[in-house]
Amino acid sequence: MWSQTYFWFTWLAVACFMEFWAMILHGALWHGPWWVTHKSHHEARRGSFEFNDIFALFHAILATTLIVYGFESGDSISSHLCVAAGFGMTTFGMAYFLVHDGFIHERLPVSFLSRFAYIRRVKNAHKVHHRREHQHPYGLFLGEYELRWHKRRGVAMRERSSGDHQMSER
Repeated sequence: MWSQTYFWFTWLAVACFMEFWAMILHGALWHGPWWVTHKSHHEARRGSFEFNDIFALFHAILATTLIVYGFESGDSISSHLCVAAGFGMTTFGMAYFLVHDGFIHERLPVSFLSRFAYIRRVKNAHKVHHRREHQHPYGLFLGEYELRWHKRRGVAMRERSSGDHQMSER
């Protein structure tokens, strides 16, 4: 009935989707109406935890609920989807915690990650976000690409507006 291929595909798809979900939440809510909570992440940390960690807790509870529901609800497509989705969310959460909290903000002893050029670029893009505070990149793993996209878009917008300006002068 339910193929392992679908299970693994769902797991991977949800793990990848979570980067885009985090990017949307980060830009629209965390740097918007929920700034009062997220601002603790942009300030010097006191102790091991910050108020901003509540966002990770919410997603961990959601992922755990999906996994438990999926295991407890019997052998059906929906139960397999729930388990796979919960594992995908958990996989993203673990990667995010390891790279973001552990490596970038040095909350864990994972300096070995600096051996990977891509992870160093992720850290550099995240530093750009912290310097700008309410601007992109809002994504973590795709932050570098988000910066490039906004730069190209900005250049195109400037070219378009300067072209419109030149046409209106004629």
